[in-house]
Amino acid sequence: MADVAALAGVSGQTVSRVANGRANVDPDTRARVLAAMDELGYRPNSAARALRSGKFRSIGVIMFSLSSYGNTRTLDAVASVAASAGYSLTLITVETASQTDVSGAFVRLREHAVDGVVILIESHRLDESEIALPSGLPVVVVDSHAAYAYPVVDNDQAQGARLATEHLLDLGHETVWHVSGPLESYAAERRRDAWRETLERRGVPVPEVEVGDWTADSGYEIGARLAEDASVTAVFVSNDQMALGLVRALHEAGRAVPDDVSVVGFDDMPDSANYWPPLTTVRQHFDRVGSGAIRALLAEIEGERVDDRTLVPTELVVRASSGPRIR
Repeated sequence: MADVAALAGVSGQTVSRVANGRANVDPDTRARVLAAMDELGYRPNSAARALRSGKFRSIGVIMFSLSSYGNTRTLDAVASVAASAGYSLTLITVETASQTDVSGAFVRLREHAVDGVVILIESHRLDESEIALPSGLPVVVVDSHAAYAYPVVDNDQAQGARLATEHLLDLGHETVWHVSGPLESYAAERRRDAWRETLERRGVPVPEVEVGDWTADSGYEIGARLAEDASVTAVFVSNDQMALGLVRALHEAGRAVPDDVSVVGFDDMPDSANYWPPLTTVRQHFDRVGSGAIRALLAEIEGERVDDRTLVPTELVVRASSGPRIR
């Protein structure tokens, strides 16, 4: 730093201000300092800066899976906002969503010297009813489960399921069948519960739930069974991938969509508008959830108060896969 100051003809304090991105430096002076840094190959020592400030400008992320569409979209938003704020990310994936694996990942992140942690396991239920982690770091959980001892951010799963179910009932269908995600998923549980509550509130029969595993293959297998039942005229599917498989099975069985069976998915993946027919679905705003989670964490790091629970509204996107019941 002294060498940079000498070459640029400024004080060491001015070099420090430039290195730390402070605004109170004349533009010409800043350019001169940056040129001197470049000529001398000077790079600020982030470790030394962290020792002085107590902050490492690093965020930890714990994820159950990178294969989930929602998880990858949410992570993309987390990474974008973190980078804009000058933070790097350390990502750890866990094999299971057990308390042991999540706590172990948390301990490993502390060893990497992070300022806070985002836990992104919304697609999988933790073995325990509440995450119990070692204290000492700010934490935000991406999930709408209200029992956590940390701030939570998620899409409003229940609202989306209500919108989908009410849409099909309003089209004149006597009831709505449901293809659920895995039983260990909190997101699937919320959608399933809201579907059932909507049917009960409207006073219509509640069919037996079909449980899939989020994949198009499982949707296809369930669709082949439902296609054999002529009373099935409307199906709410817990994600777009399973809906894709279900629609294929209906087509193969000679059940036209939506003339014979209306189908509504959940997620609004980029390809959903190009399914045949284009899929009516519930749009989740994963970008808003990811940015909301990281902004809440950064606020926590700065000692600000953060809302305990933030739900991002979903919206129904009506396309050609749903239509009035043809009697």
